[in-house]
Amino acid sequence: MSGHSKWSSIKHKKGAADAKRGKIFTKLIKEITVAARMGGGDPEGNPRLRTAIAAAKAENMPKENIERGIKKGTGELEGVNYEEASYEGYGPGGSAVLVDCLTDNKNRSVADIKHLFERNGGNLGEPGCVAWIFEQRGLIVLEKDQVDEEQLIDLALEAGAEDVKEEETEFEVVTAPSDFEAVRKAIDDAGLPYTLAEVTKIPKNTVKVEGKKAQQMINLMQALEDHDDVSHVYANFDIADDVMEAMS
Repeated sequence: MSGHSKWSSIKHKKGAADAKRGKIFTKLIKEITVAARMGGGDPEGNPRLRTAIAAAKAENMPKENIERGIKKGTGELEGVNYEEASYEGYGPGGSAVLVDCLTDNKNRSVADIKHLFERNGGNLGEPGCVAWIFEQRGLIVLEKDQVDEEQLIDLALEAGAEDVKEEETEFEVVTAPSDFEAVRKAIDDAGLPYTLAEVTKIPKNTVKVEGKKAQQMINLMQALEDHDDVSHVYANFDIADDVMEAMS
């Protein structure tokens, strides 16, 4: 499993986000607003908005907040004009890191992101230096002891999944972005519990990170995700499950 997938799953399972619900809501509202501005306020005809709303509902965001974010995007309500920006770099041990931002000040964002990389043993790179390593895919992660393997494989592939990968303690269901919602609905309808479901960017290869550099890598991920302008962080580090559990 890629570092990003492990990282996201552990955060979800531990409920590490609970104490930062306000920050999470702020980031989700930004995404809803930008999605509505770029593709319109109707989620039926705007896949990005549909995905953003699903993510907000998964965090139990009130319906009014979601509607307000959409109206800010469509111009019905006044709001801040956020721009998209992506930054690429290398974490400790040479792992690739891709950072997506929604910001009202790109100069501030790039300076902050550069500082976070350098403070945590990494360095910001040139545009295009690592983006090629990642592919956009739908990802649904389920714990092995919570599902029947044969049932999961049958229903996931029938719903349009590309692959079902077996990991040490979990199954990864991988889909094309366009098939993600159909596959997740099939899993939901079957009543199968999952620890993570999102459209993300999955690395084509991973870099093993150990020892002190593993701790620095976790610190870098946490620092980036805690930044107000950062919407998503993707990385191709591979840290042993037990080590990551202990550190995160």
